Amino acid sequence: MSISLKSSEDIENMRIAGRLAAELLDYITPFVQPGITTGELDKLCHDYMVDVQHSIPAPLNYAPAGHAPYPRSICTSVNQQICHGVPGDKQLKNGDIVNIDVTVIKNGWHGDTSRMFYVGNVAPHARRLCEITYQAMWHGIRLVRAGALLGDIGHAIQKFAEAQGYSVVREFCGHGIGRNFHEEPQVLHYGRAGTGIKLESGMVFTIEPMINAGRRDIRQLSDGWTIVTKDRSLSAQWEHTVSVTDDGFEILTVSAGTPPPPAFVHGKPD
Repeated sequence: MSISLKSSEDIENMRIAGRLAAELLDYITPFVQPGITTGELDKLCHDYMVDVQHSIPAPLNYAPAGHAPYPRSICTSVNQQICHGVPGDKQLKNGDIVNIDVTVIKNGWHGDTSRMFYVGNVAPHARRLCEITYQAMWHGIRLVRAGALLGDIGHAIQKFAEAQGYSVVREFCGHGIGRNFHEEPQVLHYGRAGTGIKLESGMVFTIEPMINAGRRDIRQLSDGWTIVTKDRSLSAQWEHTVSVTDDGFEILTVSAGTPPPPAFVHGKPD
């Protein structure tokens, strides 16, 4: 499948969808407390999307080849869960870290983003993993511009994460996005510099590294969706939807509560 370049009108529609996705994470933030279940977080998000934003939760009943339909409206991945955690009866407890991954559809366009959340008092090693993962995402984002090579993004993420003593999940990657939930290109979070396709203005894709505190090996739970670390080490993920511009990038998943970029982003690339 070829890569679709978005027009300025398309990008404006994706800004709207991206802002709604980010605002959904703003909305759910105060509810992420010890004692709440991931299913309750899902219900709150679902109702906010449908009743307040008048948007469609893209994950609900999403069924790629080989998968049963996804049964919830968001993904909640707690502690050793890497991605695609299915909300349910699990209560969050003090010290947990949780990734909440949301994708909204507004006027036919997708907005996709995720953040890490701290539940109560989180241990320093867990907090560091989340912070380093956030920085890793930005080490990739800051290289985005027309004329850059896709492989440079993954190389920068891998180089930084591994230098901090962590590992990068290989089986899942960022992806093009637009009218479809998943489009080309695939955006790997590891790889060799100087490889991959050349980026063009109008490309839109996610950058969403999954970083493990232990080894990078994974396994899938019996629900057919939830992915966990094989060694049960903690995992963290952050995600933005990014558009390529002539002189850099634009983050499309921005809201009042979006964490600011790290200070190094405004410096020169490595």
